[in-house]
Amino acid sequence: MTKKEAEERLRNAGLRVTPQRVAVLLALDSSNHPTAEVLIRKVRKKYSNISASAIYNILDTFLDKGIITRVYIPGDVMRYDAVLQKHHHLHDRKTNRVEDYFDDELFEIVKNHLDKKHIPGFELEDIKIKLTGKFIDK
Repeated sequence: MTKKEAEERLRNAGLRVTPQRVAVLLALDSSNHPTAEVLIRKVRKKYSNISASAIYNILDTFLDKGIITRVYIPGDVMRYDAVLQKHHHLHDRKTNRVEDYFDDELFEIVKNHLDKKHIPGFELEDIKIKLTGKFIDK
């Protein structure tokens, strides 16, 4: 994501464009499901005086506006994801490595199955599947 694209994403969400918000969004985009601590280190390389609480506040605002999502990995700290396209996650339990997995067919299969089930009192908004296994680097 370019700086211009980050600014556009902020504007489209109805947010004021600030250098700190742009820096956090760019740091998110250039990292693979980072934790807040990773983002703090990255953003402080450019804005050394920014507080951790300011970054947490920015992340909360981004979550509220739907600019990013959280990725919860049991036994790990909360991670963040700037990818808004429909996707799932591959999780290596041993290393806690998380990678995006794009599979529209899987999404449709699960959605169709759940639509047929008519879960009472529940309206489906999104499907995120976390596949747990191990990466085999060749």
